[in-house]
Amino acid sequence: MKIAALQLSTLPMSEAKLDYYFRICKQKEVEVVLLSEYALNSFFKELESMPISMIKEQSNHKIEVLKKLCAEYDLHVIAPIVNVKGDFCYKCNAHFSPKSVHFFEQQFLINYKHWNEEKFFANTISKYTLPIFLHRGIRFGIVSGYELHFDTVWTEVMRKNVDVVLSATSSTFDSMRRWEELLKMRAMLGNVYILRANRVGTYKEEETWQFYGQSSLVSPFGEVELTLGDKEEMLVATIEKESLNDARKLWGWKKQVSKREAL
Repeated sequence: MKIAALQLSTLPMSEAKLDYYFRICKQKEVEVVLLSEYALNSFFKELESMPISMIKEQSNHKIEVLKKLCAEYDLHVIAPIVNVKGDFCYKCNAHFSPKSVHFFEQQFLINYKHWNEEKFFANTISKYTLPIFLHRGIRFGIVSGYELHFDTVWTEVMRKNVDVVLSATSSTFDSMRRWEELLKMRAMLGNVYILRANRVGTYKEEETWQFYGQSSLVSPFGEVELTLGDKEEMLVATIEKESLNDARKLWGWKKQVSKREAL
C-alpha cells in the first residue's frame, strides 16, 4: 500500500493547495495521507490570541474542504485539527475517509511554560485509548507527536497489533537528532512502521521558532527509509506486510508480551 506525508505550514483558506497534492496522490495510487500538525489551523502560539469565533471558522471551513476532497479523490486523510464546541477548543486528530469523518481528542498535551497546550485546550483527561483504523488489511494507529514519548501509548500499539503509526508533529528548535533517535527506537521495539509528518515554516516572537520538516518513514527494523528536507513537500512511501512479518519474526517482541498476557 502507498501512503504519504504532507509537510506543510498553515494552509490558506483556499482548497487549491490540498487539491494539487491530493491529485498527485491519486496519480501515484496513494491511499492514506498524513498532514503535519497545525496545517489546518494556525500555530498554537497564534491560536492563543485569536478570537474563538475565528478559530471555529478556520476549522469548519477546512473540515468541509477535506470532506469534499477525500470523496473526490477516494483518500483517507489523517489531520490534526482544533474542534470547537461552544466556548471551548479541543485539540483532535481527524480521520477523513471518502464517506465519513471521525474526531479523536489528543490525550497527552504539552504543558511547558512556553508552550502550554494543556492549559489552553479543554481536552478530557481519562484513561488512554489508542485511535486505530483498518484499511485493506493494514492496522493504522493515530498517535500525536507529543504522545510518542509515553510508554502507555506503545503498550497499546503492541496490544492492538498496529502495523503503521501515523504521527503529525510541529517540532522545532534543536530537536531534530533527538526526534530521529526516538522514532528509530520506537519503530524497532514495536516492529511497526512510523510515518511522521512534521511542520515547516516559522513563528516569530522574541525569538524565531523554525519548524524544520524532516518528515520521514521509519521501518519496522528501526531504519529511516525516506526523509524530506526543510521545505514544503510530500513524501510517498510503500508499506510492505512482508517487512512487518520479517521484523516480528526476527525479534519476537510480541511473542514475549503475549506469553505474559496469557498468564
